[in-house]
Amino acid sequence: MNGSSREIWITSGLMNMAFKIGGNVMNTGLITNLPKEAIVEVPCLVDASGITPTYIGDLPQQLAALNRTNINTQLLTLEAAATGKKEHIYHEAMLDPHTAAELSIDDIVAMCDDLIEAHGEWLPKFV
Repeated sequence: MNGSSREIWITSGLMNMAFKIGGNVMNTGLITNLPKEAIVEVPCLVDASGITPTYIGDLPQQLAALNRTNINTQLLTLEAAATGKKEHIYHEAMLDPHTAAELSIDDIVAMCDDLIEAHGEWLPKFV
């Protein structure tokens, strides 16, 4: 929960009020045609009892497909961090639509290696 969401939640509890926000929450089946491992933005009710996300169901297929292009790369990034396998970083970058449209596979691997080297102190150790 970010700072502004926390402030709304505390304020709603103190003032016995409810607010509607666009909240970023774990997809616990809220958007049924997106992966459950994804974070999704859905309407949420915030009141003294907490944050209650809204069930959405299926998105139209074209919107779900567009979202999945981003979610797939995000999940590969998480897999790389969890396993320490550098190849998942390469796969993530190769699947990114913008990166894949601009760079060759060799250039993507080189870019990833350069970024890992430049920012390695902030990253897990990759093998």
